[in-house]
Amino acid sequence: EVQLVESGGGLVQAGGSLRLSCAASGFTFDGYAIVWFRRAPGKEREGVGCISSRDGPPSYANSVKGRFTMSIDYAKNTAYLQMNNLKLEDTAVYYCAADISLATSGTWCLYKNEYAYWGQGTQVTVSS
Repeated sequence: EVQLVESGGGLVQAGGSLRLSCAASGFTFDGYAIVWFRRAPGKEREGVGCISSRDGPPSYANSVKGRFTMSIDYAKNTAYLQMNNLKLEDTAVYYCAADISLATSGTWCLYKNEYAYWGQGTQVTVSS
């Protein structure tokens, strides 16, 4: 069974931090591009951060650069999104997704729309 399960969302005050987790089963992250998307009410889906390949650095949306950090523990087959200095506009449902890597590096994974595997999402709500 192929599955991605996000966790770690919740309610946090502006300026606070959360760490989201994306645990994979049924396949291994190695060799895959992994992305965190978010969808806020009334807004289109946005690629927040992604890792296009194991040997490449993460890419981030400009809106979260310097505040969010993506990482992958390949041994645990789990991706993380560390979110610091959260802002009201970060409120959204956050999803992780994965697909076979198309390249060794690059920001393409932020803009790719079709991923093979998707999680169910976890709600992040930032309050004032």
